[in-house]
Amino acid sequence: MSQDASTAPVTLITGGATGIGAATVGRLLAAGHRVGVTGRDQERLERFAAGIGAGRDVLLPVAADTTDYASVSGAVDAVVKEFGRLDAVIANAGFSTHDNLADGDPEQWREMLLVNVLGPAVLIKAALPELTRSGGRVVLIGSTAGIKNTPGNMYSVSKSALTSLAENARVLVTGAGVAVTLVAPGRVDTPFWSSHPSHEVPEGPVLTPDQIAGTVLWVLGQPTGVELNTVVVRPTGQTH
Repeated sequence: MSQDASTAPVTLITGGATGIGAATVGRLLAAGHRVGVTGRDQERLERFAAGIGAGRDVLLPVAADTTDYASVSGAVDAVVKEFGRLDAVIANAGFSTHDNLADGDPEQWREMLLVNVLGPAVLIKAALPELTRSGGRVVLIGSTAGIKNTPGNMYSVSKSALTSLAENARVLVTGAGVAVTLVAPGRVDTPFWSSHPSHEVPEGPVLTPDQIAGTVLWVLGQPTGVELNTVVVRPTGQTH
């Protein structure tokens, strides 16, 4: 890293081993951040860390259940213990059931709502004391599905709730010097689509995970006192 490791910014990202999360970890490390990354499977996280070629001095894999406050709080504590501070958190973990109110499975909806909505709220609660100390940032990875609803789609419901959470959190913490940003991507070519009935990205223009990661780094790179609240990123040609 080009800067003193002891002063390098520290960022914690949930669900960081695949897709947008993995691309963001790579971008963060390249920008000189020290990074904590969570997922539910420690062995998978360790393989990811080994594959990315970063040592424990800059990348800390921590198994955590994003829907469980004690687990997420433990991950925050582990990152702060390892790196001495926390400057940003990125709520990236999420998934879609790719169904609707007419034909979907309510039990799958329950899990999706817990991961997509409760998880980010839990992360904010767990990280807020450290972010207040550092004057840090919260980035929530939403979706254009939460900006413009898809009829009957419960994923849209979850991301609409996340959109509300971002503004709700912003008005709570902005007076404490903490910035909150919702990054809402359009269609992105990631493993997100592996559970889609077609198991393929729908036809049409798509973004890459690295393009969204670049947007996240742009948000985190804003000067102190500048807060980007909602950033919607669609591939050119996506109409909804």
